[in-house]
Parts: sequence; C-alpha cells; structure tokens
Amino acid sequence: MPPLPLPRVLVTGANGFLGRHLVAELLRRGYPVRALVRPGRPSSPALPPLQALPVEVCEMDLSQPAPKAELADAIGGCGAIIHAAAVAQVNPARSRAVRDTNLGGTEQALRLARKAGVERLVYVGTANVFGFGSKARPGDETRPYAGRRYGLDYMDSKRAAADRVLAAVGREQLPAVLVHPTFMLGPGDARPTSGALLLALRAGRLPGYPLGGKNYVHVQDVAVATVNALTQGRVGESYILGNENLSYREAFALMAELLGVGPPRWPVLPPLANCYGVLCDLKARLTGRPGPVNAAMAAVANDGHYFTAQKARAELALPQTPITQAVAEARDWFITHGYAT
Repeated sequence: MPPLPLPRVLVTGANGFLGRHLVAELLRRGYPVRALVRPGRPSSPALPPLQALPVEVCEMDLSQPAPKAELADAIGGCGAIIHAAAVAQVNPARSRAVRDTNLGGTEQALRLARKAGVERLVYVGTANVFGFGSKARPGDETRPYAGRRYGLDYMDSKRAAADRVLAAVGREQLPAVLVHPTFMLGPGDARPTSGALLLALRAGRLPGYPLGGKNYVHVQDVAVATVNALTQGRVGESYILGNENLSYREAFALMAELLGVGPPRWPVLPPLANCYGVLCDLKARLTGRPGPVNAAMAAVANDGHYFTAQKARAELALPQTPITQAVAEARDWFITHGYAT
C-alpha cells in the first residue's frame, strides 16, 4: 500500500523567528503548509516573503475574535496545527497586547482545532512556565510555575495559555502536545529577539554580567522537535526543549569569543541590578518610554533559570546542537544581512 498523505499543517506565527524554521522543516519533510500571519505585517527584507515559498498564506489576527467564516477559511483542509504565534515582549512588564496575543491567541487556536477536529495540536510555550533549578538540579516539567513573582505578563500569559490547552485535553480529549523552548539562538532572527543579545555584545553595550543564568538551545533543534511532536510524544504531556545551562558570565564569554570582542568584565550584583531596574521604571513612568531594562527583567537576570530537556530528548528526539554552533550561525547570518555593521 502507498503511504498515507501527510496532513496539511496550519502554522500560526509563521513569520516569526521560530515560525520560519518550522515552515522550512515542515516543507523539508513534505508536509503541505498553511502559514497564518497577522494582517498588514510585512516580511522582513532580510528574509524571502512567505508568498515566495510553496505554502498557502492566510492572514488572521488571532488576538481578536473572528467570525465563523474566517475560522473556516483559516483551518479548512488542515489536519494539524502548530500554534507558535506569541509576543515575547518583557519591556514593559505589563502589556495588554502581550496578554491578548498569548492568551487570546491560544483560545482562538483551540477554536480552530475544535472546528477542524485536528489529528494533533502542538502548542509552543516557554520553559519559563515551569519552576527553574540549579545546574546540579535543573528544573523539569514537574516543577510548579515560579515566575509569578516577577510580574511579567509574558510569563503569566504563557502559563495561563498552557493551562487552557491542558484543560481542553482533559475536558474534550483534544489531541494536544505542549513544547516549551528555552532561549533560542541561531540564524534568521530578522526582527532580533534573542539575537539582540548578540548584537548588543558585539556593539560593546554590555559592560557587566548579572549573576544568574539560563538554558540555551539552537532554534533549528526546537523546530525539529516541534515537528516531531506532530507524530511523537504523548497527548497532554509537556516537553522542555533546551540544551546547555550557562551562567551569564559563561554565556557572554562564549559569545564574545565567537563575535571577536572582549567579554563583559564586571559582575552586576543583585542589589545594583535591582536598583538599576527600579530607576529605569521610574524614568519610563516620567517619559512614557520603556528604559533599557525594568525591575522585573533585573529580578529575572539575578536568578539561574536552568532546565533539563531529558524528557524531550527521549520522547521527541530533540537534537542537541552545540550552542557554539548556534551563536556562530547567528553571527554569520547577522553579518551577511547587514545587522552587525
């Protein structure tokens, strides 16, 4: 018997950093793809427009309620959804746009999944919805959410969105798998998100390093494991997609060496980091413009957000590309496309 045809996959957030890698990985494996993007949001000139790829492009604002006809147009003929649309903004700490997109957008994705009766919904969250740990005992999928104390709508909205998906699994037997990347690095960060850190280091804008740390992962590894989750993994389970745990001192030294610059020299002690965050918040209130950081960001940087991806390696075949390669590929991509001049 010939193999069954692969289902058409609706990818939300298809124009984002991870979204572009997801589309490319799906196409590489032969999946038909429908790319859902926000209306009026142009592609970056550093990337080919989605319309130039062999995909269907559909415009829809997931943060706003949509009529049934628009939902039908978006999901018609699709057998699976990868919901990657999100706003990862952490400055300012509180943002209605973040809540509307991350929580409201997920509720909209659940409506799409129900309407189509999809074979699988893969929800893309963040490892920050779990409790972090130390390098010796890193956090995993069993650790309860620890981020509420920071007061960041990004973390809180992603935790609430994951809870909505899990509730739909429990109540409706929705065939959903949840993947939660750590800090992604790699090529193609056209509207620099995580890559902004590399650009700041290269420009010498980081004289010091906080005392915390985090887990880093190659964006392509995340794309591979996320597409694997269409057919692998257990329904209702969450998987942290990460790789290397590095303190900021270690990470900045590694990145600086690959960028050909000197690393930040001075440790920024927590009291100083907290004070700077509070002063930035005060200036932001006076000027109406966000500062370089805020108090919530400073508090996050003081902590070690270390995780293990053992479960995803075992059940989703998560690759483990060295972070040095992710940084080198990001560096080369930024230089080629004129970001680093």
